[in-house]
Amino acid sequence: MAERRIGIIMNGVTGRMGTNQHLIRSIAAIRADGGVRLANGDRLVPDPILVGRNRERLEALARAHGVERVSTDLDACLADPGDELFFDAATTQLRAGLIERAIAAGKHIYVEKPTADRLEDALKVARLAKAAGIKHGVVQDKLFLPGLRKLKMVIDSGFLGRICAVKGEFGYWVFEGDLQPAQRPSWNYKAAEGGGIILDMLCHWRYVLDNLFGEVEAVSCLGATHIPERIGEDGKPYKADVDDAAYATFQLRGGVVAHINSSWVTRVRRDDLATFQVDGTHGSAIAGLQTCWTQSRVNTPKPVWNPDVPQPIDFFAGWQEVPGTQDYPNGFRVQWEMFLRHLAGEIATFPWDLFAGAKGVQLAEAGLRSWRERRWIDIPALEG
Repeated sequence: MAERRIGIIMNGVTGRMGTNQHLIRSIAAIRADGGVRLANGDRLVPDPILVGRNRERLEALARAHGVERVSTDLDACLADPGDELFFDAATTQLRAGLIERAIAAGKHIYVEKPTADRLEDALKVARLAKAAGIKHGVVQDKLFLPGLRKLKMVIDSGFLGRICAVKGEFGYWVFEGDLQPAQRPSWNYKAAEGGGIILDMLCHWRYVLDNLFGEVEAVSCLGATHIPERIGEDGKPYKADVDDAAYATFQLRGGVVAHINSSWVTRVRRDDLATFQVDGTHGSAIAGLQTCWTQSRVNTPKPVWNPDVPQPIDFFAGWQEVPGTQDYPNGFRVQWEMFLRHLAGEIATFPWDLFAGAKGVQLAEAGLRSWRERRWIDIPALEG
């Protein structure tokens, strides 16, 4: 059994998502377990270098998680042939330019989404990667949530019959920063810094809808800025000039209709922070982040509308939980391991590449256009 090192330039991992999901729960966890075991018995061991602007923060993060290397010089890192993979989890507005630089340096690419804030740029880097012959991938983490993996199994089993509609609810109340500190950074609410829930979440909903229910063919989206002023990290008020809620309806291939509400201005009274109810001719299912519940055609109660008496039916009682019959590791780690196996040549094709990332940007751009023009927007196939 041989140990194979892979050098990874990890840019922008001092942020919440980069630190928690990509460094701690993915790369550091993989290293702690001795690397990714390949089919031939070899182990592929990530050797990350943490890159950013604040050396003190980088060094503290590296010490805490057993990383030996840090740098504030991205150009020098890209020029080092010993590091073959570039990863980015920093700001959306800079991502396409960083990807382009990394491709020019001959690096393979694995990045967070959105891959750009404009479809034109997302397609440009995807085409550059294809022309360069490098391997590339985009994080599509929600496909690996236990709840959605169970839902996918329910769909594949035929339990639902023909799917009619999908109803999604995502979000929670993000504190304004006056009475309680905000639990999301202020850049989320600033146009100049790539904020807005449509750009953020419609990229997610594109790959969820495409992979589970059918390709998105059209979108009608209404955005809103419900809270126009918030308090920043410096304790001072700032103008929130992007959408903090989005109400979107999607037409999917095969006639499925999906509607997803995304909001940072809603208080949760449902099973989870994100839920997806799928109604089919033979049954229904509802999935959260961890769990999935089903109700079959023959177990569906028969409500009768009568507002003059208390509701006699316990609508929660007629659902059965889909059991967990396997382990569900952290979804970010699962996809990291798949991409590392792809780099090692063990997985020939990685489906969630920069072109898949561009599809997410395409839907977000169409959602913003739909809101602006107050109409349905068709989603054409992208030319790869």
